[in-house]
Amino acid sequence: MSTLVEYWRDHFDWRAQEARLNTFPQYKVRLHAIDLHFLHVPGKGPDPHPLLLSHGWPGSVFEFLELIPRLTDPERFGGDPADAFTVVAPSLPGYGLSFTPGQPRFGVEAIADCFAELMSGVLGYERFAAQGGDWGSFVTARLGYAYPERLSGIHLNMMPVRRDPQMLSNPTPEESRYLEELQVWLKEETGYQWIQGTRPQTLAFALTDSPTGLAAWIVEKFRAWSDCGGDIEAVFSRDHLLANISLYWFTGAIGSSFWPYYARMHGPWPIPSGETVTIPTGYCEFPREILRPPRSVAERTFTNIQRWSMMKRGGHFAAMEQPDALAAEVREFFRPLRRA
Repeated sequence: MSTLVEYWRDHFDWRAQEARLNTFPQYKVRLHAIDLHFLHVPGKGPDPHPLLLSHGWPGSVFEFLELIPRLTDPERFGGDPADAFTVVAPSLPGYGLSFTPGQPRFGVEAIADCFAELMSGVLGYERFAAQGGDWGSFVTARLGYAYPERLSGIHLNMMPVRRDPQMLSNPTPEESRYLEELQVWLKEETGYQWIQGTRPQTLAFALTDSPTGLAAWIVEKFRAWSDCGGDIEAVFSRDHLLANISLYWFTGAIGSSFWPYYARMHGPWPIPSGETVTIPTGYCEFPREILRPPRSVAERTFTNIQRWSMMKRGGHFAAMEQPDALAAEVREFFRPLRRA
């Protein structure tokens, strides 16, 4: 942390990262009583399919800057231009440039409603694809449940299933492995969820007051949840880490970014009990993802899984860690669904 903060203070070039973001077309639109920020990048192909990308916490649209060109211009990276997407990548409400003080707070269901309105009501896409990880996977799953007629399919790089150790009786060996993994996760890794979900304002004062505290709170997750083997800079450059942290710091949005946790702990699961997501679903499991439920567990909620891929490397921040692999998976999954 001392090395990172020293670099942030004395050497980090925010203007270079700002320029990097500004190479992508960006907009704001008034929706659901907030000014929603989003990237809207046209695809370079004969018939680019609209694709909604949703990030999570503690991320931002900076996660997608390497992924987006691989989706909008696949030919540039050795792919087929027929696989091109037009990408829409919003900042989640309450995150980064989708935050101003005093605005309404959003849980997963409200974010999904807002994004559906953006895609169809504002941008005019009657049918579109959606992809996400972390909170973005919950938003994507909720879109698939609530707006199936608008979605050609959904793709996830985290599986948003209920985290209940009592959910399986007579588990298979693979399910037993997952239950053991889940028990460790619930015991050792969910402290951040409890404080963000029960006392968000208290934590927000501390992290809005201290840039070092904010950086530590965020960097710890990039280290713990990535496929870095304990050496965070083996996967993420300091500049890329600090671009994301700086966006939280400059916008003062860390407190509002906690709201989906508060809403989740004080409301129902985004997919109602007994309900399922029936539209075509793709999933890629990265080996250092925070939780890796087996397909038998996922199929209880997602009843139309058409692609399930086991990845060789990568973790929770797949768009940053393995942009080539994730882009290839997204292209493969949606290829037969574009005109279905």
